[in-house]
Formats: sequence, C-alpha cells, structure tokens
Amino acid sequence: MDKDFSKPQRESAFGIIVMAAHTMLKVGIAMFFFIVYAFVKIGGTYLNYTLLAIGIIILLCLIYAYLWYLKFTFFLNKEKQEFVVNKGVLNRDQVIIQLDKIQQVNINQNILQKIIGVYGLKIDTAGAKGEEVSIKAIDEISAYNLKEHLLSRRADSVEETIETDNEFASTTETPLLRISAWTLFKVGLTSNYGQSLALMSAFFLYTVQEARHIMDVFELDKSYVKSTVMGLATLFSVAVIVVILLVALLIINLVRTFYKYFELEISQHKHSLLLSSGLIAKKSTLISPNKVQITKYSQNYFQKKLNMLNMSLKQAHFGQNKKGHEMQGNTLEIVGCNPAERDELLKMILGIAPVKGKTFIPDWRFLNLPIFFKLVLPVSIFLIVAFNVPEVKPFIGVAIAYLLIGVFMIYISYRRHRISVDQDFIIKTSGIWDVSNEIVMPNKIQAITTFQYPWHKGIDVGHLSLHTAAGQIHFKYGNYSEIKQLVNYWLYQVESGNEGWM
Repeated sequence: MDKDFSKPQRESAFGIIVMAAHTMLKVGIAMFFFIVYAFVKIGGTYLNYTLLAIGIIILLCLIYAYLWYLKFTFFLNKEKQEFVVNKGVLNRDQVIIQLDKIQQVNINQNILQKIIGVYGLKIDTAGAKGEEVSIKAIDEISAYNLKEHLLSRRADSVEETIETDNEFASTTETPLLRISAWTLFKVGLTSNYGQSLALMSAFFLYTVQEARHIMDVFELDKSYVKSTVMGLATLFSVAVIVVILLVALLIINLVRTFYKYFELEISQHKHSLLLSSGLIAKKSTLISPNKVQITKYSQNYFQKKLNMLNMSLKQAHFGQNKKGHEMQGNTLEIVGCNPAERDELLKMILGIAPVKGKTFIPDWRFLNLPIFFKLVLPVSIFLIVAFNVPEVKPFIGVAIAYLLIGVFMIYISYRRHRISVDQDFIIKTSGIWDVSNEIVMPNKIQAITTFQYPWHKGIDVGHLSLHTAAGQIHFKYGNYSEIKQLVNYWLYQVESGNEGWM
C-alpha cells in the first residue's frame, strides 16, 4: 500500500526502544571499567547506590530517546525534489538532501529491530558534508516505499516507482544472482586474508590492553601472569603455533564472510539493483547503476581454479563528516560470482559487457624505484648492521630471502600492470596475488593528471592518473607520447558527449 511522504511524519514508536538501546550501549562502553570497578571495589553498603546510579542512567537514556522520537521528523518535498529531515533534542538540525545526490538507500535490521519488527534506513549521498541520514525505526512496507521515492529523480515519476507489497515481492522472488552457503565457504577460504589478519591482530592487541586494565582493577601480580603465559608458550613449538594461527585465520575469515554475505542475493528492481545479505543484521541496498563510478572484479589463483571471482561497485566519496574526517567512498561487494554471472552484472551496470581494447604496457623502469627503496636500501642497511652486531648476523639468510621474494613480487606486479582502452571503456589491470580489473567509462572521469620525472623526459616515460568521484586509477611508467594521445581522446569524449557522471 502506498504511503504519502509529503507531510512531516515521525518514526515508528518502537524507535524509542531502538534509540534508548543505542544510547545505553554507547554509555555502557564508555563507562565499562568504571562499572566493573564499582562492583569490585565498592562494598555492599554502597552497592545499592551503584545500582541506583545505573537505574538513573537507564532512565535518562529513555527520556533522551523519547525526546529524540518527538523531535525527529522527515518528509519528501516533491516540488523541490528534496528529502527533509528535522532532528535534534537540544540543538535543532535540518538536513536537506537533493534526490539526485542520493547514491543509495540501505535498509538494515539488527537483532533488536528484528525482535520488535522494524527496520533501519540509511541514506548515503555524494559529497555530503554531514553524517548520512539514518531512520532507526520504520515498518517494512514504508521502508521499501520510501526507498523507491528517494531514488526517483523526477517528482512526476514518483507514482511510477511505487509498488505494492505483492509487486515488490514478485520482483525479489527470482533474484538474478543468489550465492549459496557452499560458495560462501569457498570465498572464506580463498579471499580477504589481509583483512582477517588485521582483524586478528587488532583483537589480540585489544585483548592485551584490556587484560592490563583488568589486572589493574583486580590488583593482580603482572610478573606472575607474565611468567605463567611464557611457561605455557614453551609447551608449543613454533610450527604448532603457526598452524594454530593459520587455522584461526581461516576460521575468522569464514565467520566474517558468512556474517556479512550470508544469503547474498541480487535482483533487478525497476531501474536499480537490489542487493541484500547478512546473517544477523540483514542489509538491503538499492543502487542505481548510473551512479557506479568504478566497477572492479578480482580473482586469485585458487579462485581461478574454482571458477569464481569477487566484484565491487565503487561510488562517489562522501566528503567530510561533522568531525572533519574524510568519509570513505561507498563500495558494494559481490562475492562468489562465476564469469557468466559477472558478465550479466556488468551488462546491467554498464549496458554491455566490456571487452579489452588496445593494451598499453609500462616501461621496464617500472621496476627500478620499488626494488631500490623497498628492497636494496633496507637490505643494505640491515647487512651493515648485521656485520657489526653479532646478535643480528644469524638473520642474514632471512634478509636475502626477503630480497629474492621481493624482487619476484615486484616483477609479477610489473607483468600485470596494464591499461586497456577502447571507445567505451578503460580497463586497468594490476595485482600480485589478487589480479584485479578496474573498469571506468570516459564520462565518469572528472580530471586527468599526467607527469614525468625530470630524468625520464629523454626516454619518453610518464605517468597517468584518472580522477573519478570514487577514487583514482593510476597507470605508471607508460609511453608518455601515447599517454598524451589518450588524454586528448578522453577529453574530446567528455566534452563532446552529453552523459553525466551521476
């Protein structure tokens, strides 16, 4: 059933519960150690006061959530094609979003929202100077209906984009792409090792830091704890520890993959793509293909053997948030596709499946600076230290292995660094383990930068950077005369064409 969004309206009343829980979680995290210390150190005489203080905090969070609910309103101005949000408890803020600046609308549902039967809706815009707009509690029908309105570019087309429950259900019953659990299992085993390793390292450092706080709170003997841990460590050989770490890395990778991409489905919804996934917190995203700036697909050796690859759709950066920090570009990831599904998605996003045109390769001088600064220089410094410090000398073999492996990896990077150009697409290929292909259309280019090092002018070698709203694409150490010809060709395409970048 259609809902009129032209008049100011509030969230669902259940938003009070969601906002209160969100506020209590933030307060609880900020005061966690104070609460633990209070229960451990304060005697039974003052325990009631501690519980009373916690009760007052909960009450204040509920009051704040209720005031937020009363003050938070939103509506759609069809004449000006704007979505207006009024919010704030003490300071009143009004956020006005032009509909043509909206890149995507995300519909999320965490555990609490599932229990009470509401959804959260977030709006991401290109070049926004504030945080994205978030509606914390809205019913399912209104959420998808509002999403359609927000992604409509013209006021008179709003009615055309509205669908009833049955119509929406019919578009999502047969998704164009559905990733199975078995495919996700293979994705978890073959990708994102770096991210999982970083996550495991961050968790380890956080655990160590929190353990120190706990030892301070309970006044534990740090030297005794340290000697106990070291004693346990000696029970395991280095090989066993390495195996344990690898198993832990794979488990973390699998958990992350299933948590984020469980039941990943992609379907075509009017003139947009609907992506939904998530194990606990279900997320649905409706994106317009014309707002995708860079389309990327990547594949490593194991994924090639399993006939699968990963895709990502990069949209415009969001500018700066209220704290002044740069917000990252919005990237949607589609994992576990096979080549046929990739081509089908590329057709939906780009109109046709791109084919590599004329390929340009870098000069062999691509190898010089990386090998010198990343390998020769640090290894030379290490060898000087090793020959003067006896304790370091046994590790010379490690330095030599580092040098040989590094040279091999830089050479592989050089061999795969390519850019292919035809009339409709620019495809940049790069990578060492994961070989990626970044696809951009000439009309998405916002600026082009070329430069040469002074010592490369005589040999006609230069560099190229294509600037888009979603980031840059670099081609290094190419033939500078060919690069200038390409730049003139792309500038002609951009100036003579009438297609916009959004």
